[in-house]
Parts: sequence; structure tokens; C-alpha cells
Amino acid sequence: MEKLIDIFNSEPRTFSIEIYPPKTEKGMASLHATLAELARLKPDFISVTYGAGGSSRDTTLEIVRLAQEKYKLLAMHHFTCVIHTKGEIKAILDQLKAHDICNILALRGDAPKDSPNWTPGPDHFKYSSELVQFIREHYGDFFSIGVAGFPEGHPLAADRDFDAQILKKKIDAGGEFVMTQLFFDNELYFDYVRRLRALGVTARVIPGILPITNYENAANFCKGCGASIPKKVHDLFAPIAGDPEKTFAVGTQFAIDQCHELLAGGAPGLHLYTLNKIEPVRTILRSL
Repeated sequence: MEKLIDIFNSEPRTFSIEIYPPKTEKGMASLHATLAELARLKPDFISVTYGAGGSSRDTTLEIVRLAQEKYKLLAMHHFTCVIHTKGEIKAILDQLKAHDICNILALRGDAPKDSPNWTPGPDHFKYSSELVQFIREHYGDFFSIGVAGFPEGHPLAADRDFDAQILKKKIDAGGEFVMTQLFFDNELYFDYVRRLRALGVTARVIPGILPITNYENAANFCKGCGASIPKKVHDLFAPIAGDPEKTFAVGTQFAIDQCHELLAGGAPGLHLYTLNKIEPVRTILRSL
């Protein structure tokens, strides 16, 4: 299976799409239809998220295999180290390698809701940089490893400069590219890239884009992940929050405009969060 770093070394821009493992059989059946439509869009790759504490571990693997084997979509497997022991992590990585899954987004991850106060012990990793280093030490260059970036700084980081230094540590440990948290103000992304370049980080930094199709849901999601909503976004969407059709149309156009500005400013592609729906991602990609 092709490695993402090889694609990045040959393609100046990539377009990718993120999906998540459904929790019901109905959701999984619907995902099959979404994957079939995504295959027609021909993204460079898709990514599949991994539930807190590995709660969707088996489903994530199933979807990655389904995407690659049935729908011929190159897939990146999200992988968190929270909760898992080092032995469990090694076993999971062995399983991925056995299935020829060679693209990973290495994350620390969040503790599951039923163990919110979980703290790492001596047989656990505390930071994603440790996970990246572990993968490199045990598997060499078999895996192409991406890491998460936070244009506004990770919620636990003291400030944005410190957060950039932590990102550099993940790259120095063996990370090859960066996928960012969502944002709505493009200057956050451009400033983030400038800070990373000043530290000597040359890796590709791919911006993550969330099209707003339901303003209340988007606002709640941002609260949970530490992303801010600029005043211009609030002023645009709050007055139409009760009109689903108008919100969808305005949200689609806002995302299109945001993507155009990012590409014009030098972004090496886009990573679109689909929420497992083909629209408005299809419209956005066609417009670009």
C-alpha cells in the first residue's frame, strides 16, 4: 500500500477527507454509501478516527480495510495511546502491519468518558511524541506517521510558542506531516505555519476544515476541542441558526471561501471533516 509521505513528496497539494466509525449497524450501512460516493470524488486519501481510549479500535481497523480493499481508497488509521499499555500498542501495530496498513496519525488522545481521571503509569505513554518514537524504534520506516497540530495551541499548552515547540518534538521523534485542528480564521493557520518554520519544522502542515452545517452543533464541538469561533462567524451564523437550509448554504460557501484563501496563501492541500456525510464536501471539492 502506498505511503502518504511518498504522495506528499510527489504532489504539491492533496485533498483528503475524514470519517469516523459509526456506533450502530444503520450508521455502518450508511457509511458504505458514503465511501462509495467518496471513491467517486477520488480524494488523495481518507482518515478514520479512533475513539477515546481505543473505544472504536476494531471498527476503525474494519473501516480502513473496507476503504482500501473494497473502495480502493487510501486510508490513514488514527491511533491514540491513552489507556493502552506499551504491550497493547505493540500488538495493535503488529496487527496493522499484518494488514498492510502503513499510514498512521499518532495521537495522545483523550481519556474515555468512563475514566475521565485516568493518568498514565510506567507502562503507558504520556505524550504522543513518545508514541511516535516507539513506532519508529520498532518498525523503522514501515509506517508513514502524521501528528496533530493546533493552530490556536493545545488547550493544555502554556502558550502558542510552547505548543509549537511540542510539535517540533513530535516531528523530531519521527513524525512526517501535520494535520491541524479545525479553525475558522485562516490567519491562525498562517501564523502557526510561520511559527513552525521559525523553529526549523519543514514538514507539510495540512489544514483541517469543518464546514458549518449546524451552527449549534459546531459551537458545541468547538467548546469540546478548544477551537474558537471568531465574531465574524458568530455574526454570520447566529441569526440564521434556526434555518437549516440557509445555514447549510451559507456554511458551504463559507468553507469554499476559506479553502480558496488557504490554497492561495500556500496551504499544501485541505483535510475536510465530513461528519460521515457526502455533502457539502462534494460541493466544496468540485468548486475547487
